[in-house]
Amino acid sequence: MIDFVEGSILYIDKPLHWSSFRVVRVVRAKLCHKLGIKKLKVGHAGTLDPLATGVMTLCTGKMTKQIDRLQAETKEYLAAIRLGATTPSFDLETAIDREYPTAHITREMVEEALSRFIGEIMQVPPLYSAVKVDGKRAYELARKNEDIELKPKLLVIDSIKLESCDLPDITIRVVCSKGTYIRALARDIGEALRSGAHLTALTRTRVGEVTLADCLQMEEVDHYLDEQIDQAKED
Repeated sequence: MIDFVEGSILYIDKPLHWSSFRVVRVVRAKLCHKLGIKKLKVGHAGTLDPLATGVMTLCTGKMTKQIDRLQAETKEYLAAIRLGATTPSFDLETAIDREYPTAHITREMVEEALSRFIGEIMQVPPLYSAVKVDGKRAYELARKNEDIELKPKLLVIDSIKLESCDLPDITIRVVCSKGTYIRALARDIGEALRSGAHLTALTRTRVGEVTLADCLQMEEVDHYLDEQIDQAKED
């Protein structure tokens, strides 16, 4: 029996173009309406960008106290990257700002470059990110064209596998630690190949042992919540 008020965990496949906060807001509103209550603690364990999809962990009630622990779990991503061009946000949120040569790049070069990022790495977060600078989000300052400098952070990349290579497009599978920006990894891969790069698609395929197969689609949430609430009433 699931008690959403006492505390529960929901796994959602975040839809494309939805913010992580929107998923939380919609699920909270549905639960409050179905349970006939005005307030309910709901939070998520790990932000996904609006242009990303995939596994998102939601906690309700007292399980929100477990968010830090859940955020620390290893994550796996499937990332589509286009070489030869950069954008300020390192993905498709912003327009291409510069183009670079790609004729010199081979599959062997890509695989060698990827191998350099396995293990402990220092990564500078994207300017278009939620990292705080003097109490403000970096993306807020970036959108105002303010000059900001973000400090590199120590991360761990457990593995990177080249899933497909149709130059200038590549797809990689990345297993990494908390706090890794795959957009920034795309930027760094482009630089390692003496070119540029940006993300064209991103899916979080796993968090800990939870995979996409364990996740609810947003269109399934209503039925799932009704089912669990009805079962709790019967019990």
